[in-house]
Amino acid sequence: MGTLGLIPLESCASLGQKVNQYLTEWRAERSHAQSTALHFSEYSKDSYIVKAKNPRFGSGEAKGVIEESVRGCDLYLMVDVCNYSQTYSLCGYVNHMSPDDHYQDLKRIIAAVEGKARRINVIMPFLYESRQHKRTSRESLDCAMALQELTKMGVSNIITFDAHDARVQNAIPRDGFESVPCVYQFIKALLRAEPDLQVDNEHLMVISPDEGGMGRAIQLTNYLGVDMGMFYKRRDYTRIVDGKNPIVAHEFLGTNVEGKDVIIIDDMISSGDSILDVARELKRRKARKVYAAATFGLFTNGLAKFDAAYEQGIIDHILTTNLVYQRPELLSRPYYVNVDLSKYIALLIDNLNHNVSIHGLLNPTDRINRILEKHRAAQAQKRLPRIISLRKHNTNKKNPSKYIFSSNVFEGFIFILLYKQVRILFRRLLLLSADAPS
Repeated sequence: MGTLGLIPLESCASLGQKVNQYLTEWRAERSHAQSTALHFSEYSKDSYIVKAKNPRFGSGEAKGVIEESVRGCDLYLMVDVCNYSQTYSLCGYVNHMSPDDHYQDLKRIIAAVEGKARRINVIMPFLYESRQHKRTSRESLDCAMALQELTKMGVSNIITFDAHDARVQNAIPRDGFESVPCVYQFIKALLRAEPDLQVDNEHLMVISPDEGGMGRAIQLTNYLGVDMGMFYKRRDYTRIVDGKNPIVAHEFLGTNVEGKDVIIIDDMISSGDSILDVARELKRRKARKVYAAATFGLFTNGLAKFDAAYEQGIIDHILTTNLVYQRPELLSRPYYVNVDLSKYIALLIDNLNHNVSIHGLLNPTDRINRILEKHRAAQAQKRLPRIISLRKHNTNKKNPSKYIFSSNVFEGFIFILLYKQVRILFRRLLLLSADAPS
């Protein structure tokens, strides 16, 4: 095992700081027999962040600089290719950094540490060019080429989250690639935001906004034990608008959603038009509450349409992660739920650095079952009335329902129901005996 080193690029600085905090706290609390050994001398540190930067010339060109030794280190480079808040100067103009700029900065840092580090791992939550994962006409295959480029530069493992299509890993079949799901974190955050949510087939349903997200919706459905529905986009293939065939309508396939809470699950919210169209269709079908969950909240066209949808009661909560840049005004919205994945990333790094399997982290079944059991137990406790004592309110034997039972509420209700049923049966017997011939 090599000395742990964390290099969050400027685009991922805040997330990197949170991950680093978890790692330092965990390792400071651990004790092991070889703590004095040479190869464990830097196991526990005040910070695992390696100082690195990407300074630029006046022409806009840049370079990667490492400000401390990384020889023999197990490095984890973190980059957010969607962070458009980062800027640089170009001939006196201020340019906002694009995904291409962030990707080039990543390669510069890799080039600076290559040949010195023991192992190079890249954590890229939003996979660069992942939306261009397949060829439909005379097009480039940018994501596949990027993955091949990184592995040729010496990257051992590439970790991303909820890839648009994980089959893109076929471009690098001999190298490490993980598309990490976030379903457990979504369930946990939703139950925290909606403590009264009833997770059963009668009250909850999972919705896929299109056919491409079916696998993601099926996974969530299986974990929650509820039904699933799907919308498919009916397009006009006779014309092209903004480079694609326009959507004519969203057609629904699934059971009745009337009176149910629904969760729309997707990998990203870009402009948000599809999510909001689906939410309107669900409301038109008399769905009770609508929650939208997506790993990456890009909100490329602003938040005004989401604000309006919330005010109109079309959508109740929007859940996205902190894996990509979150504009400050988004965090202040009453309908927004921030899903923090910094602890999850720290766990992945900690396990990989020890060369331990991450299968348990990638398979959240046990954790989801535990949190659902805890949630249902809390709901059951809320529904039961508080019982104070075993005293008699009224000595009237004709109405035993006025007794208060402290030992077991359920037994008390059962006793009352049985008593009423016995009284009804007794009355029926009296009537039969009265009508019988003498």
